[in-house]
Amino acid sequence: MTMNQQSQSESSIAAEPDSAGQSHPNTTSPDETIEHPYGNAAREPAADATVETSTSVEMTSTESNETVNAEVEVTPSVEELKRQLAEVTQTAANHWDTLLRNRAEYDNLQKRMTRDLDHARKYALEKFATELLAIKDSMELGLDAIAKPETTLDTVREGMVLTAKMFMDVMAKFNILEINPQNQKFDPQWHEAIAIQPIPNIVAGTVLHVHQKGYQLNDRLLRPARVIVAKALETEKSLENQG
Repeated sequence: MTMNQQSQSESSIAAEPDSAGQSHPNTTSPDETIEHPYGNAAREPAADATVETSTSVEMTSTESNETVNAEVEVTPSVEELKRQLAEVTQTAANHWDTLLRNRAEYDNLQKRMTRDLDHARKYALEKFATELLAIKDSMELGLDAIAKPETTLDTVREGMVLTAKMFMDVMAKFNILEINPQNQKFDPQWHEAIAIQPIPNIVAGTVLHVHQKGYQLNDRLLRPARVIVAKALETEKSLENQG
């Protein structure tokens, strides 16, 4: 369309005749736009719906892609599963082997402890018995000496004293101690009173005589000392009561 034709068209629009043949000028300026009876709001919902639909489609597509990608990343391959299964199987086999070896070591330790305890019960007195052999030899030598006519009583006595000393040394070596409470206060934990005698000028409860010595192993009593204990006289009791 030429410039002249465009001008003529605009002129015809500007002055259109009415039904009476009169022409009325067009009062709408070129800068003004013709408003829709319902305004622009009639066109906005359609545009918004289009935008929302497009956004929803894009979000759904994005979420679908993310879900697919996540499934692809999480789901391992068959080769990976086989590798993991092989590792777990090997670890379980190692633990089982360790358990069997520990159980075998425990069984061996238990058997060894049982054997050692049995050995201790059987041979606990081995060292003590070995020490007693020398005492037995000394006693046999003394008996042989007594049978000889030239052996004197003093020689026999010296031999017996030596043998007794050897025996006391062996007992001390194994913590077997002698209990000899002569002139000591009577102790029922370590002493056994076989008689009570009233003796003047002696504190009541004093051991007067040791009839048989006692012995203890460490802190355990093997045999109490059998003793005679002093008793206060009746006259002394009466004097004490009067005092």
